[in-house]
Amino acid sequence: MAATPSFEEHCYPLLQAGLDHINQGITVFDSGLRLVGWNHRFMDLLNLPPRLVYRGADFASLIRYNAQRGEYGPGDIEDIVDNRIRLAQRFEPHFLERRRPSGQILEIRGEPLPEGGFVTVYTDVTEQRRYERLIHEHTEELEQRVQERTAALQRANEKLTAAVAKQKQIAAALARSEALFQLIADSLPAGIAYWDSQERCLFANRRFAAAFGWDKSDIIGHSALEVVGAERLATLTPYLDRARQGESATFEFETAVAGGRSATVRTNLIPDFDQRGVVVGFFVLSIDITRQKKAEAAILQAEKMEAVGELSSGIAHDFNNLLTVVLGNLMPLAEHLKGREEVGEFLTPAIEAAQKGAKSTQRLLSFARRQTLEPRAVDVEELIASIVRLFRGSLPSNIEIVTASGGKPYPALADPHQLENALVNLALNARDAMPKGGQLRFETSYVTCPQPAEPEPDGELPSGDYVKICVADDGVGMTATTRARVFEPFFTTKQERGGSGLGLSMVYGFVRQSYGGIRIDSTPGHGTRVTILLPRAAVEDDGASASSAPAGIPAASDDLVLLVEDDPQVRAVVRRQLVGLGFRLVEAANAAEALELLDNVPDFTVLVSDVVMPGTMTGIDLGRQAKTKRAALRVVLMTAHAGGRAVAGLDGCPFPVLRKPFDERQLAAAIVGAPAA
Repeated sequence: MAATPSFEEHCYPLLQAGLDHINQGITVFDSGLRLVGWNHRFMDLLNLPPRLVYRGADFASLIRYNAQRGEYGPGDIEDIVDNRIRLAQRFEPHFLERRRPSGQILEIRGEPLPEGGFVTVYTDVTEQRRYERLIHEHTEELEQRVQERTAALQRANEKLTAAVAKQKQIAAALARSEALFQLIADSLPAGIAYWDSQERCLFANRRFAAAFGWDKSDIIGHSALEVVGAERLATLTPYLDRARQGESATFEFETAVAGGRSATVRTNLIPDFDQRGVVVGFFVLSIDITRQKKAEAAILQAEKMEAVGELSSGIAHDFNNLLTVVLGNLMPLAEHLKGREEVGEFLTPAIEAAQKGAKSTQRLLSFARRQTLEPRAVDVEELIASIVRLFRGSLPSNIEIVTASGGKPYPALADPHQLENALVNLALNARDAMPKGGQLRFETSYVTCPQPAEPEPDGELPSGDYVKICVADDGVGMTATTRARVFEPFFTTKQERGGSGLGLSMVYGFVRQSYGGIRIDSTPGHGTRVTILLPRAAVEDDGASASSAPAGIPAASDDLVLLVEDDPQVRAVVRRQLVGLGFRLVEAANAAEALELLDNVPDFTVLVSDVVMPGTMTGIDLGRQAKTKRAALRVVLMTAHAGGRAVAGLDGCPFPVLRKPFDERQLAAAIVGAPAA
C-alpha cells in the first residue's frame, strides 16, 4: 500500500504553480546561501540555464555564471564573486537597478528572512524606464521651446528699446504673437503657467486657471498662496524649493476638478534663469493623467484576477480528482456497512464534508470563469420579484425592500440559476451590512455602452445594449482597501459569522463569464451599491428546454466498456462504479493503449475516458478517433478541469462530459444519454 503523501509533498507543487503565475522573478536563499525556492519567471528574466537552477544551488555559482557573461561589467571574475558574496552574507535589505548587456533593466529588491537567508524579487522595468525617458525628453523639449520663446521675446524687447521709431509696429507684432501664443497655449491639453521668484502668477492658460477655479485674466498677479491655498501649497513647498535652486521637479497629486470629479495630475516645474544664471521664476506644466492611471490600474487588476483565476482553476482540478477518490471509496463503504453505528458516527460526516468540498471547488471554478453556463433570455424583473418574495418574510422588520424599474420586462442573456444565486448573494451581503436596519434596493434599467454619463463597471465592455441591475443598501459600507479585494476568493470580513469568502468571487466570475461587467461603489458609513451589466437578450424565451435524465438504466450485460484513466486511484473508483452497474470493462492508462485495444478488440460499445492524459492526445481527440473507427461507439468523457487554458476545445466538446466527482447514477445517466451514432 502506497504511503500517504506528506503535507509538504502535496502542497509544494500547488505553491510552485502559484509562484510560476507571478510576473516577477522570485528566489529564496537560506542562511548558507543555498537556493531553496524560485519560479520560472526568475530563470526567464536572467536567461539562466536549467542546470544551474536547482534546490541547493550555491549562490556563488549563479554569481560566477553572471560575471563570466559580463552581467556586472569588467573586472576579475573571482573578485566580483567574492565581493557579492560578502555583501549577501550581511543579510541586509537591498534595492538596486541593473542594466543587463542586452539593454534589459531589472529592478532587484532583497529582504532578509528571520532565520537567515533572504528572498529577492526581480522586476523587468525596461518599459517603465523607457516611458520615463520619453517623458523626460518631452519635458526637455518643452523647456527648450520655452527658453527659445523667452530668448525670442528678449531679442524683440531689445530691438524695441533700440528702435523707438518702430515702437508701434513692433508692439503690434508682439500683440499678434502674444495672441497666437495664448491661442496655442489655451488649445493644449495641459495646464501651463509661469510664476516669478516671488511666486506670483505672471501667465496662465485657460486650463491651468480653471483647474483652481479662476479665470485666466483674473489669476494674473496673484500669489501661489491665493491660487492654490495654504494646505496644498504646504505639500508643494519641497518641489518649489528645488525649482528655486535651479532643479527641475516632477510630482503627482490628487485634486478635485470641476463637477466634483477627482483627478490625478502630473506637474513639471522648470526653473527660468536670467543671463547671470539666477533663477527668476519657473514654468509649470500640468497634465491630467487620470485616464492613464485608471488604465494602468485596470490592466494590473485584470492580470491579478486572471492569475488568481488560473490558480483557482488548477486547485479545483486537483481537489476534484482527490474528492473523486474520497467519495468513490467512502460511499460504497457506507453502503456496505449500512445499519452499523460506525456509519453515522464516522462515515456520514466524512461524506458530507467531502461533498461540501466538491461544492467549494465548483464555486472556485465559478470565480475562475470555468463553470458550464446555460445562458438564455431571463426576465430580470420577474426574477427580482421572486427574490423579493423570498426575502420579505425572512429579513428583519427594520429592513425595507424597495424595487425600481421601468415597469416592463428586461430580458438579459444569462444563466437564470447563476443570476439568481448572484442576486441572492448580494442581497444577503446587504442584509449583513445593515445590522441596525435600512433599505435594500433593487433597480433595473437599459443602458447602452459606452455611455459617458454612466460610471462603467470594472473591465472594458464591448459596445451594445445591456441590462443594468443595481443592488444597493444603507449599510456600513467598505473602505477602499476592502473594496479592492472583495472579489478575491476566500477574502471575507465575516470570519466570526462563518463567511467563506467565495460569495462575491462567484458573482464576479459569473458576470465576467456572461460577457458582462460589475462595479462596486461604497464609502464607510454611506452604504454599498453593486452595479451589474449583462448583455440584453434579443428575445425572451418561454423557458429553458428541459433535458430530462434517462428514466431508467437498461441492462448492461451486453456492453463492453473501455475505461481510460491515467490516475490508478481514480480508475479504481470508476471501475467499481461500472462493475456495480453491471458493465464488463477493459482498462487502459492512456490514449495510445486505448487505440491499440480498439484496433484489436471488436466488442467495445462504450468508451469512458478522462480528458487530460499523458501525451499529446486528449480524451476529446481519443473520442473523435474512436468514433471514426466505430461510429456506433458511445463516448463519455470525465474531467476534473472545467475548460479554459488547461483543456482546449472542452467548451465545444461533442461528447457528454462528467465533472468529477460523480456517482454511479450520474455515470449511468451519461452512458445512457451518450449518442450511439
